[in-house]
Amino acid sequence: MTRTSVGVVSPPLFLLLALAGCGGSPAKPAGPPRIAVIISTLNNPWFVVLGEAAKEHATRLGYDAVVFDSQNDPAKEAAHFENVIASRFAAVLFNPTDADGSIAYVRRAKQSGIPVFCMDREINATDAAVSQILSDNYSGCVALGKYFVKQVGESGKYAELLGLVGDNNTWNRSKGFHSVVDRYPDLKMVAQQSADFDRAKALEVMEAILQANPDIDAVFCGNDAMAMGAYQALLAAGKDKQVMVFGFDGADDVVQLVAEGKIVATAMQFPKLMARTAAEMADQYLKGDREMPQKIPVAVELVHQGNADKFGDYGRKDAD
Repeated sequence: MTRTSVGVVSPPLFLLLALAGCGGSPAKPAGPPRIAVIISTLNNPWFVVLGEAAKEHATRLGYDAVVFDSQNDPAKEAAHFENVIASRFAAVLFNPTDADGSIAYVRRAKQSGIPVFCMDREINATDAAVSQILSDNYSGCVALGKYFVKQVGESGKYAELLGLVGDNNTWNRSKGFHSVVDRYPDLKMVAQQSADFDRAKALEVMEAILQANPDIDAVFCGNDAMAMGAYQALLAAGKDKQVMVFGFDGADDVVQLVAEGKIVATAMQFPKLMARTAAEMADQYLKGDREMPQKIPVAVELVHQGNADKFGDYGRKDAD
């Protein structure tokens, strides 16, 4: 390096030439445009399917898709968005960790010119994401609640395992279920606890519920990972035939247990459909289509032993 007459260190010539050539701003990434797929957690097979399907469809549409795992940690989610913005990704297919907490990240991406499309989980804002592709959780759990009453009867004791308390899906499912079950005063809920949509935690929570309430008749679980955890706890306690288990998601392992009569019912969401829709909408947006609905509901279907053979691979077997 050389020093000027006023004693200021001058930058090397190659750096001056580099800055002059690019205007001082990062160069546009080479190759196809990149789409980020930011998933709340890959510790759940259902979300693995959602993430992989989103990546697959974005790749088919000509994009370089990269999957990011937030591990249900808002701090990790924030770091992913910082990375995506700094790296100038073209769009984000997003499965949020928190309906309120995730809004700020989506707005930052929007301010940076990066459109965001929510999948499965929503954020509580209509001015941040371009569109939100969401399961009709409430209606799905209304159907599940009706089937619950049909199988358990109009009297009995049951427990409920809730998902993440910051996720709207948790409460939409619970409200849909209770809109039916609460009409029957002799159906008593003796426990309601969060297991964070997590299989291992659900096993622990179910063990504790059984110790306090050994005579329960059923358990309604807000997702299939928790249904599997609850079933494992019941199996270990020798109560798997006494307590009916109901889930929600349509995960392959639970659909199989429903077919075998070991879990009573679940509700099929369609992660591959939601992922494909999000990828296609991002593609259309990037090609100039700005007229898109803020929310797109995706119907949920009840799965029970009588129709379980029609479902598999996270959807209907007869689907295209």
